[in-house]
Amino acid sequence: MIASVEPERVRVLNDATVRTGDYVLYWMQSSHRTEQNPALRYAVERADQAHLPLVVYFGLSQTYPEANLRHFRFMLEGLAEVAHSLESLGIMFVLRIEPPDKGVLHLAKNAAVVIVDRGYLRLQQLWYRAVAEHCPCPFVQVEGNVVVPVEVASQKEEYSAATFRRKVTYHVDRFLHPEKTASPKHSSPGLDLPTLAGESIDSLLSHLTIDRSVPASDMYNGGTAEANRRYEQFLNKRLGGYADNRNDPGGDGGSDMSPYLHFGQVSPVTLAVLAQEQGGNGTPAFLEQLIVRRELAVNFVRYNDHYDSFSSLPAWTQKTLALHQADLREYGYSCDELEHAATHDPYWNAAQQEMMKTGKMQGYMRMYWGKKVLEWSRTPEEAYSTALHLNNKYEIDGRDPNGYAGVAWCFGKHDRPWGERPVFGMVRYMNAKGLTRKFEMDRYVAGVNRIY
Repeated sequence: MIASVEPERVRVLNDATVRTGDYVLYWMQSSHRTEQNPALRYAVERADQAHLPLVVYFGLSQTYPEANLRHFRFMLEGLAEVAHSLESLGIMFVLRIEPPDKGVLHLAKNAAVVIVDRGYLRLQQLWYRAVAEHCPCPFVQVEGNVVVPVEVASQKEEYSAATFRRKVTYHVDRFLHPEKTASPKHSSPGLDLPTLAGESIDSLLSHLTIDRSVPASDMYNGGTAEANRRYEQFLNKRLGGYADNRNDPGGDGGSDMSPYLHFGQVSPVTLAVLAQEQGGNGTPAFLEQLIVRRELAVNFVRYNDHYDSFSSLPAWTQKTLALHQADLREYGYSCDELEHAATHDPYWNAAQQEMMKTGKMQGYMRMYWGKKVLEWSRTPEEAYSTALHLNNKYEIDGRDPNGYAGVAWCFGKHDRPWGERPVFGMVRYMNAKGLTRKFEMDRYVAGVNRIY
């Protein structure tokens, strides 16, 4: 038992017997940080118990679905920081360009135990199963990218935030206990294990055969230090007004944490604890987004095998959209026209341009954006595919439970039936008049134009 890690975060994924080895191995897969990382903390304590050094491994997959230069650059900026931090802790970082599941199995031949953090997407689950089947030593998973472990929060797919909220909030307090990771007793940087961890980001990128059609973001840099800097500004300047300002497209009310949470460069536990310590009127609304809404998205991906397709939607949404599929659409655009922001709607175009340029879209506009893709596409299924494609291609936090749940919400997931209308059926509708009634949209458009 590792006393500093809640037992509900720990799962043994195979039945291999404990054995001696040259080191304990932590496969860093989804938690790219050393601060408040339960898997790393668990690995350090397992290494100390076994009187062995600890090695941290990361495998760079060149074929990760829908990943491009923007995603790789942001991720490598974070991993460069991880490398320096691990070195200061006396831990060797083995970074290699190879399929992660095969790389970890190669290193597992000489490991006493393998620890991995937890992701929820289909490919990650395939990796975990492949390693569990062939790992010659115990393979242990430690969940650290949610506040409440997913199966503790709920053991089924939840219908909405209302059904999920009361379940997850019941457990929150007992999981909000940040712990600092100490250096292991036995140093590992002297081990003879090939690694690319010392190479520059540009050098690593030059080795990769990846999609380079989407440039790196000029507005967001990766890494825990950058996440901490941005979050401190949010706490001091914007958290107090978060409840009132977070939806305003022309304002600056958000936390900007979604890209960093996506890559595990910052812990949601850290964010929640600091927000509680700061206090103020905006804290409950922020914790609602950070814990209830974000972890509802994880619940969706965990329990719905079709999370990345139209078939993930509730039966009522599929039925109502099918009934209105043949409705006349005032405007229609192809995926290519949408991608190039070539619509009649200046607000939608600004949202698409913001995403293309910066790698992030203002939260309220992300909802409006998805609703209009539904309205302007030939079929709901085509709209769903287009929205996921564009979101995953340009958003730094694309290919993420929140992205999949966010697109699904635009089509009725986690929502209720509304009044019936053309095209949308009973799915919630949004329009430009609603934007201009609530917000100064010209300010938003002008702000996006200044980016270009």
